[in-house]
Amino acid sequence: MTIAEDIETLKRQEEALQFDHLSDEDAWALGSLMRARAVEKGLPLVIDIRVAGRPLFYTALPGTTPDNPEWVRRKVNVVMRFHKCSYRVGREIAAGSMPLDQNRGVEPVDMAPHGGSFPIHVRGTGIVGTVTVSGIPQREDHRFVFECLCEYLGVDPAPLALGPEE
Repeated sequence: MTIAEDIETLKRQEEALQFDHLSDEDAWALGSLMRARAVEKGLPLVIDIRVAGRPLFYTALPGTTPDNPEWVRRKVNVVMRFHKCSYRVGREIAAGSMPLDQNRGVEPVDMAPHGGSFPIHVRGTGIVGTVTVSGIPQREDHRFVFECLCEYLGVDPAPLALGPEE
């Protein structure tokens, strides 16, 4: 897929993967599903779900490092600043939009426009939090979150999936 095709697909994902509501119990159920899928696949992931900055689910699976939580923090900052998934912001930068630097009023050390963080958008409310992973290459980080959100929300992933990267 081209960068432009990726961006359009990511926009469709963000539109389709919205919640009707999200309680603390819902966040725990989603996080538990994600953890189970990661364990099944042997993925070394940190999984973080938070609403309004409040951590509702967190796990660090075998193979993660102390650097992974830092990547989570920086990806979350991107989503909460731009209200887009972190991979979309990175793809938009790759397509030629302005980089994340002091000209945009951000410190690059605090932002990671890489795949793996997705906004929690509650219909009728807006973006209230994030679902984030770190530990595998960025496109796979994004794919993992996307597939888990599809499973949890009952959305068919096939028409929304990213193809192979060009």
